[in-house]
Amino acid sequence: MKRIFVAPDPGHLRLRNASRAVLGIALAVALAELAGLSLTASITGGLAALLALFTVADATVRAQRITTALLPAAGLPVLTLATTLQDVPLGRDAAFLAVVFCGVYARRWGPRGHALGIFAFMQFFVVQFLHAAPADLPELYLAVGVALAAAGAVRFVVWPIERRTPPAAVPAPLPGRGLARPTTRQAFQTTAACAFALAVGQLLSEERWYWAVGTAWWIFVNTASRGETLVRGFRRVLGTVLGILAGLVLALPLHGAPGPTAVLVAVCVFGIFYTAPVSYSWMMLAVTVMAGLLYGLLGVLTPGLLVLRAAETGVGALFAALAVTFVLPVTTHATNDAWIQRALLAVRRCTAEAAERLAGSPTADPAPHAAELEVLLGRVRMALAPLVHPLSPFRDRKVRARQVLALLDDCARELRGLTAVAADPDAGHDARLAAACWRVEAAVEALLRGRERVLEGAGPEAAGSLGSAARGAETAGAGAEAPGPCARAAVPGAPRATAPDGAPALAHLRGLERLLAELDGPLRTAPRSLLVRS
Repeated sequence: MKRIFVAPDPGHLRLRNASRAVLGIALAVALAELAGLSLTASITGGLAALLALFTVADATVRAQRITTALLPAAGLPVLTLATTLQDVPLGRDAAFLAVVFCGVYARRWGPRGHALGIFAFMQFFVVQFLHAAPADLPELYLAVGVALAAAGAVRFVVWPIERRTPPAAVPAPLPGRGLARPTTRQAFQTTAACAFALAVGQLLSEERWYWAVGTAWWIFVNTASRGETLVRGFRRVLGTVLGILAGLVLALPLHGAPGPTAVLVAVCVFGIFYTAPVSYSWMMLAVTVMAGLLYGLLGVLTPGLLVLRAAETGVGALFAALAVTFVLPVTTHATNDAWIQRALLAVRRCTAEAAERLAGSPTADPAPHAAELEVLLGRVRMALAPLVHPLSPFRDRKVRARQVLALLDDCARELRGLTAVAADPDAGHDARLAAACWRVEAAVEALLRGRERVLEGAGPEAAGSLGSAARGAETAGAGAEAPGPCARAAVPGAPRATAPDGAPALAHLRGLERLLAELDGPLRTAPRSLLVRS
């Protein structure tokens, strides 16, 4: 619990995002109720609004609007299919697995494909949750349309947080072709996990089997390797069990009373959005309590149902673990190397842009690269989570992984300071800045070359991930062998004032030099010593 409240929240973004989500979902449900829609339709609308606010994460406001507008195109056909096949078990199950595969496969198209895939899957899921019938379709269509309009209005008109807070760059999926592409492998993994979860889930319950499928699906969301998926599965089970215990205390005594239930659902929605960026277990606790409250509104909540929910979650987590282990596995160390390398390239680009800005370039801007680094560090933390997990038995690897995370976090801190100095229009340019910048660039390139040499003996998959990411960076103008912007900052004719204004920037650059030198040790360690080959 302490982690939730002490976690950094720059600009109170998590707080504002969670508060806005409560407003948007409450508005969606209120409009459905005012339109005289059924409870089933109101819940469908509320979940649609939640998904629109939770999953749409494009890098620009314009792209977010387009993705939100496309959600009905992805969701309504699936909603129709699910209700039509509700009484045809074999057809329903086959269609559900097809939606699973397509939803995961769509992640190759970045944040938009990711959001549309999740929305489509959840439309099939909600039909099972609510036992909706074809006769309910007109109301469900209206509820989804009203909900998305309400969520869009709150997000883009009433409370446009993104306009005040420039969105960080969303890292593209790791590269590859065919089965070498992680998203393609994950599509097969998720489908296999969901197929077995569906079969065993139906043995446990012919009515509530979908929880096993939902668990298997969500465990694969925002993961890219075997280790990440296993850790996420553990956290999902932990959060669900805690949520069931909380549901016995909070949801069960209410017996579906509308007023108190609505208040607690709003608290759960806030909890989902507030905790999601920092703790998957706490987010799952909030989700589980909210599900129990909704079951209470539907008049079917019992202690036995909550126990069944725990069992179905265990089934889904088990088959997700088996699938990620045996079906086209993506090794943890290959994923780690790719994300760490991209973070290092972001350090290089940000440093170079800051040096050009301090040299007098009016177009250079390190801020987007600093924001990109923050997002990439989030992916690095996810990739290294299996190593730093308290239950990890690999002590040496855990120590080295923590060293890497701490040093990269310190690099981000130095770059934030450097970016702030560069943004000052009165900051002068010390002649030593170009040389220091060049040394930082050279240190990054040395680290990347060192990782390539280490990976030569780690198999083609790891080396291929690193090489593919490097080629992608070169295409974007950040190739390791190309003359860097630091060199351009030192060309004859550039301002070379020796005023002390450059001292803060020089301090940050020297800090980066030191941190990159300290990274050399853990990053040059062979993958079997640092990264889990699992």
